Amino acid sequence: MKIREILVKNILSKSKVFDWTINPYIGCQHGCTYCYARFIKRFTGHKEKWGEFVDVKINAPEMLEKEIKRKEKGNVWISGICDPYQPIEKKYQITRKCLAILLKYQWPVTIQTKSPLVLRDLDLFKKFKEIEVGFTITTGEDCIRKIFEPKAPPIQERIRTLEKVHKERIRTFAMIAPVLPGAEGLLQKLKGKVNYVILDKMNYHYADWVYRKYNLKKTQNLKELAHLFEKENIPARIC
Repeated sequence: MKIREILVKNILSKSKVFDWTINPYIGCQHGCTYCYARFIKRFTGHKEKWGEFVDVKINAPEMLEKEIKRKEKGNVWISGICDPYQPIEKKYQITRKCLAILLKYQWPVTIQTKSPLVLRDLDLFKKFKEIEVGFTITTGEDCIRKIFEPKAPPIQERIRTLEKVHKERIRTFAMIAPVLPGAEGLLQKLKGKVNYVILDKMNYHYADWVYRKYNLKKTQNLKELAHLFEKENIPARIC
């Protein structure tokens, strides 16, 4: 794993999903086979394989403190092209430092992660007026997780963490994207732990070789899966 500390000129980026996004890191130690964020290599010049490098934006909090004073207030997505709570966050705490600044100015925040490390920042979450915490959970079967995302935390560990956050009366959601084989197994596992779920095929072809190797079929009917969640009183959105 190649770790590099870098300086950036800005940290608040416009987003097509939310108003703003903050990516504290370039690259992700989880290195999931299907991840669309690997496109960033075309712009950064990294020669390493996806999942084998991380650039740490060590001046991100400093830049955020400057930018937040001159940019229009809006919902901030943390993060779009990295996991803000990947293992290296335990050391650098870039995500936590940025959250502290967003809290000071009470900007609304949407967290998206796969990591139980998110529990470290519950003290900050509880002080926000508007915040939601989402976990990317692509399947209900850990054997499938091991095939597509072997370096990411186990499925049950993510679900337990989601439940802990939800019990703190913080709004939570599950991002089931891409919808992998076994996703229907999440129907009962997520009940009472999320306010809603998001379903997305994410029609990128990075992981096609995994489907072929293990003779797996892609989930095609998201409307049917969404209907099953709705029957369990879990609101479902399809992207």
